[in-house]
Amino acid sequence: MQTLSQGSKGPDVRLLQSILNRIGYNTGTVDGVFGGQTYRAVTTFQRNNGLTADGVVGPATWKVLERLIKGYDTYTVRSGDTLYNIARAYYTTVNAIITANPGINPNSLTVGQRLTVPYGIDVVTLDVMPTYEIIQLQIQGLKARYPFLETGSIGKSVMGRNLPYIRLGRGSNQISYNASHHANESITTPVLMKFIEDYSKAYSTGSSLLGYNIGDMYNRTSIYVIPLVNPDGVDLVAYWPNYSDPAFTKAAQLNKTGLPLPSVWKANIRGVDLNLNYPAEWDKEKQEEIRLGITSPAPRDFGGDAPLSEPESRAMVDFTKAHNFRLVIAYHTQGGVIYWQFNNYAPPLSLTLARQFAAISGYAVEAGTAEAAYAGYKDWFLQEYRKPGFTIEVGKGVNPIPPGQLPVIYSENLGILLLGAVV
Repeated sequence: MQTLSQGSKGPDVRLLQSILNRIGYNTGTVDGVFGGQTYRAVTTFQRNNGLTADGVVGPATWKVLERLIKGYDTYTVRSGDTLYNIARAYYTTVNAIITANPGINPNSLTVGQRLTVPYGIDVVTLDVMPTYEIIQLQIQGLKARYPFLETGSIGKSVMGRNLPYIRLGRGSNQISYNASHHANESITTPVLMKFIEDYSKAYSTGSSLLGYNIGDMYNRTSIYVIPLVNPDGVDLVAYWPNYSDPAFTKAAQLNKTGLPLPSVWKANIRGVDLNLNYPAEWDKEKQEEIRLGITSPAPRDFGGDAPLSEPESRAMVDFTKAHNFRLVIAYHTQGGVIYWQFNNYAPPLSLTLARQFAAISGYAVEAGTAEAAYAGYKDWFLQEYRKPGFTIEVGKGVNPIPPGQLPVIYSENLGILLLGAVV
């Protein structure tokens, strides 16, 4: 995390404000701006935790905050402890502790036994925007709280970062959801991360979501979520213009548009638009790029020198080939549109599902547009498998979509994510 002080801005400030608000230190509105109210909340937190109360959030303060961000602590059982008393001390529930510690005997704790104890706060909130580090912390926290989750990596980014996946469920019906192919469309990532948390919480408590029986869904369906396809590009946009890594400074020089980088940057760190890098009429896409004068790496719309030239798109293809997905959804922004067709490869079920998704979300249904006609992940999936594949464009306005739209976007899409798992 960046070292923060009064006047700092960006995603790490949003994270700081969000976690402090959740534990009772009022920073005011979560807006990503480190102002006076955030400063006062930070200094109070620091004093209460034995830190130097200087209002600077550096390594020492982040170290204390990290376990809160991940949402759990490790507790050593003492004489006389009960799960009920431990749960009260952490503002959590006995069920949450049992879930995080498979095989525990709640009636027979042993002195010295180490327990994973979730805090009584969520790991994922809809006021935090993603960075690679934030998503890594959230995945670690969710895995600790819900050990039944399968987590791993589908491959590496250009910068060697893991491309994470999370598996929900153990059923033979396999589906997959992904987000943030495009760097300035990262608002889609917390939609999937919040879905993972809400699903896991419902499964662990035997609850339903929107009337869906999550226990039954868990046994029938395996949902593979790739929440951050383009981590390098997302960080390039998120931390602009304050970079500590020269790789980001170098990449930003490709932006010769005269516009602020976040408003134009869709590509990965090499200036390749990942959703134009798949072998689905890639040659036609390349002809369109040449017609528009796009012949080299750029903030957007350059599909690479060859299909699957990028490690991120290759990882997506390899991961897809290694599974038997009956349906995939790729999340993008913006416009509130569901694209379901490519070159007439979509089966009849695709249009039926698109209309059902539209009824849930209020989005429009479109077969496709000239701008999004070729070389996308959804296009490749339809071409290769003739199974339902969708690109869903969420949010309204211009990219990057303001974080304030996240609660509405999540509400619009939760039903889609659940319905997609039972088709």
